Amino acid sequence: MDHAATREEALARIAAAQDLGALEALRVEFLGKQGSISGLLKTLGAMSPEERQVAGPQIHALREAVSDALTGAKAALESAALEAQLASETVDLSLPAPETQVGTVHPVSQVMDELAEIFADMGFAVATGPEIEDDWHNFTALNIPESHPARAMHDTFYFPDKDGEGRDMLLRTHTSPVQIRSMLQVAKDSPGGAPIRIIAPGRVYRSDSDATHTPMFHQVEGLVIDKGITLGHLKWTLETFLKAYFEREDIVLRLRPSYFPFTEPSVEVDVGFALVSGPDGKSRRVLGGNGDEPGHGWMELLGSGMVNRKVIAAGGLDPDEWQGFAFGVGVDRLAMLKYGMDDLRAFFDGDVRWLAHYGFSPLDVPTLSAGVGARA
Repeated sequence: MDHAATREEALARIAAAQDLGALEALRVEFLGKQGSISGLLKTLGAMSPEERQVAGPQIHALREAVSDALTGAKAALESAALEAQLASETVDLSLPAPETQVGTVHPVSQVMDELAEIFADMGFAVATGPEIEDDWHNFTALNIPESHPARAMHDTFYFPDKDGEGRDMLLRTHTSPVQIRSMLQVAKDSPGGAPIRIIAPGRVYRSDSDATHTPMFHQVEGLVIDKGITLGHLKWTLETFLKAYFEREDIVLRLRPSYFPFTEPSVEVDVGFALVSGPDGKSRRVLGGNGDEPGHGWMELLGSGMVNRKVIAAGGLDPDEWQGFAFGVGVDRLAMLKYGMDDLRAFFDGDVRWLAHYGFSPLDVPTLSAGVGARA
């Protein structure tokens, strides 16, 4: 077979191809499984060693030449097509940029950033801990007795296996274990203890689900350990925090005696609100003002108190030397109150319409100077 003539014919046909479709058809004709050059390669097996030594290099050279020609022609056709496209398309740079769909920051993430900004200004650091906890850090170290309802299976998500020390493992029901871990770390790093001022935001888990409860939600807790700490320090801290968060100076707090195993004394914190009629004629609560005034009321917002001596001792500190206060509030609840949301379940539905309405621009970084609650 005259391989030189076959080569010349193939190269000529490739050079004459007018588009990528014609070029692909030639590639299949020459180099496909049933192609003419592929067929020549298959004949090498039936040749004698002497014949193969002569024909082999010729056939391989033919295949390589055709393959190179196809590659070069394809590149030339693609380049020509791009040049033609660029020549036919124009962009008017004087026109405004088209609107593009952009993502938003989830209200929970935004509120957590707002909280971190506010408490950082008061000298608080952000502390974190594991979401999978053992029952000692989650319950026992916090002075929660074995018979407490929170330990029941219907309220807490337990794992079937125990840890290496034989303790039950669970999804933490609050971020209070972070307080224990922080105290233990301080006691380890600074024998005798040292002042602590932290907030512990994060996800927590409880077996509950309705319009105002979900199995997973977000909580922020605060802890201050120092010498000479009183309820007055707690009230000032919460008042300063809530005024900055709701961006109102008329926030009024009411402390009611309560009971929590990890604080003694314990207080529930109520915030005054006013009933205001909205555009739809329905009344809604607006925080601010004295709840005892006409047209006002009190809303329970968070729990707090002085840290129980047993909890301080479990944290490796001397309760005769160190005192402190702690508080906890739901981040999702704070977001609902501030930004007018009425169903907690929508926080976790992933509905892009809801996120577009309630979400925040990534550029709206909370700052005390510009306002922690700037909306997108």
